[in-house]
Amino acid sequence: MALRTLYEDATISIYYDFGNDWLYVDWGPDQDLTSVQAGALQMLECLKQERCRKVLNDNRQVQTIWADAAEWGGKVWFPAMAAAGLEYFAWVYSPNVYSRLSTDLTLQHTTKPIVMTFDNLDTASSWLRHM
Repeated sequence: MALRTLYEDATISIYYDFGNDWLYVDWGPDQDLTSVQAGALQMLECLKQERCRKVLNDNRQVQTIWADAAEWGGKVWFPAMAAAGLEYFAWVYSPNVYSRLSTDLTLQHTTKPIVMTFDNLDTASSWLRHM
């Protein structure tokens, strides 16, 4: 990946991937309502700035439950991302069962954009490239 750092703090790193023209987002281990909302809103700003249609969202490091952000993510944040131009979102699950549950709860509240979940980064990247 040819990456340019757009934003980085203790809970999230957001990059623009030149080779694929998408955002690559790497979430840190400790997430909660506040960090998820702050990181998601930062991602929205980066999406607008780079005018991307795709996001590769990597939760492999996440070790905590963040289910209290699920409804907000599905009903508020994803629609805002779609309105900003997002069409495809490849979401790589965390190996942590509680983080996976949080992801699935978010998707229960999501109607657009098109979101697919994956167990590994290579499969997610391949799908996103073909969309």
